[in-house]
Amino acid sequence: MKNFLVSGIVGGIIYFLLGWLFYGILFKDAFPSNGNENYLMIFLGCLTFGLFTAYIFTKWAGISNWITGFGAGAILGLFMAFYLDFFANSMKLTPDINFQIMALDIAITVVMSALTGAVIALVNGKLK
Repeated sequence: MKNFLVSGIVGGIIYFLLGWLFYGILFKDAFPSNGNENYLMIFLGCLTFGLFTAYIFTKWAGISNWITGFGAGAILGLFMAFYLDFFANSMKLTPDINFQIMALDIAITVVMSALTGAVIALVNGKLK
């Protein structure tokens, strides 16, 4: 239980910071802010992803080295990104779908998830 909570919280914080880096700094022109972001909800979403990933790593898969965590995080991120982008685009008010932005978002999510997975696995390995 301790590994799950500690690695999940660390993973959530890492995911939040990576989101700030990628969406708030590196790709802010592709994903412009409307100024209405609720950072508490964003943080809670990131924390949920960290705990979800940590649960899979600690309870089901036994992932505790960063290389395996990187790969597993990338796969989780890939499926999660497709899931979220497909649903987000299904609810748009206009029929225009920007597939380049969608592909960029998927790529960013895969990278963020892979790095978060590596950190979660590293923490799990240190807490063994």
